[in-house]
Amino acid sequence: MSGAGPTTAGTRSGAAPRGARLVFAVGAAAYVVTVANRTSLAAAGLEAQERYAIGAGALSSFAVLQFLVYAALQVPVGVLIDRWGPRRLVVLGGATMGAGQLLLALSAETWQAVLARVLVGAGDAATFTSVVRLVTNWFPPRRVPVMTQLVGLFGQLGQVFSVVPLVALLHGPGWTPAYAGMAAFSVLAAVLAVLVLRDVPPGAPDPRTRRGARQVAGDLRDALRHPGTRLGLWTHWATPFAGNAFAVLWGYPFLVSGQGLSTGTTGALLTLYTVVAAATGPLMGTLVARHPLRRSWIVLTVVTGQAAAWAAVLAWPGRAPLALLVLLVVVLGTGVPGSMIGFDYARTSNPAHRLGGATGMTNVMGFTSTVVVVLAVGVVLDLQGAGSPGAYSLGAFKLAFAVQFPLWALGVAGILVNRRRTRELLARQGVVVPRMREAVRRDRAARRSRSGGSGRDGALT
Repeated sequence: MSGAGPTTAGTRSGAAPRGARLVFAVGAAAYVVTVANRTSLAAAGLEAQERYAIGAGALSSFAVLQFLVYAALQVPVGVLIDRWGPRRLVVLGGATMGAGQLLLALSAETWQAVLARVLVGAGDAATFTSVVRLVTNWFPPRRVPVMTQLVGLFGQLGQVFSVVPLVALLHGPGWTPAYAGMAAFSVLAAVLAVLVLRDVPPGAPDPRTRRGARQVAGDLRDALRHPGTRLGLWTHWATPFAGNAFAVLWGYPFLVSGQGLSTGTTGALLTLYTVVAAATGPLMGTLVARHPLRRSWIVLTVVTGQAAAWAAVLAWPGRAPLALLVLLVVVLGTGVPGSMIGFDYARTSNPAHRLGGATGMTNVMGFTSTVVVVLAVGVVLDLQGAGSPGAYSLGAFKLAFAVQFPLWALGVAGILVNRRRTRELLARQGVVVPRMREAVRRDRAARRSRSGGSGRDGALT
């Protein structure tokens, strides 16, 4: 087995080196700006349709193209992180997103908006994986699951920014000042990355590699062959797409036009989504660190909850009660923290020299499933004649959101198959997954004795 992931000289002692918190803060801030850029079109969907005179399908294509660019660049970005280091990629990502948002602010034609979202997707692609690598390089392995979830937690603040202040700017000064402001924040994140971020702690060996194309291709094949990596891939496929599609594009029109909520109530629900995502992240990180052999159960619980909540909303005759919509938003908020577990599978299943590529492949899956859902919802709405904001109907939305269920089924199948194969591999290496009752008993005994190590039920799946 390939160990528990890469470490640096600064993290082998078990304590984070000096400066780690500052690096984390700037990396997390860069991801806050990234999420704000990623979701900045969500609350402006109706305004975008009016500005560019487009229908629901064309609007969804904006987000689809952005996510396609993001997904297509994940593996190249992962390889570049291994070669160039994460700091350069964070700087490049911020500058590229800034250029995209400035173009969007000034755009008057549809093709300009399309190009702008391509640039935003490219900059977005470079940031998150780089920040995760910084966390891996600067913090001891036992703290990496929680710190990775904290990156996601702070990143959710970007969702709040794109819902509340951005909407206020859109309805006040207007489109151009709102997106020019987003461009300015992106450039600021790049400048801070230049000034503060470093790839590794002082004195640690340089992890960058100069592997040739044939070696890189071999590393990617080896990573993909490992069932633990594939378990991470399917984890990231199944968990985030429902929340992403809701938060990035279709949640706002669904709640306003389909469910008849006011813009204020809708904004509050989207903010609640962000709060839940932020609050559940550290909890999931703690559970993963304490029970790494139970990670798949956390993932399956997240997927089951999302599917059940959507089934209840779609089956409800007429408009759903507000309490049920609140429940839906709360459950969807667990998707992004749940998807972070996929990166933990990549980390624990691969050595350092192929970690960037494995992380990139993992990240591809969630955004591929998101692209499918975002595009499919728009297409199904258009096929039902819901091509303009005034034509959105609750029935059309219900049929459109039903496209999510086959994707959940595929993801759960992938998780179960590769969990079995991973456990078979572990068994050959002498690692046996204990029964849940035994794991809980060990954890309670460890907490009573305040000796955390004996309470953890393994380190691999």
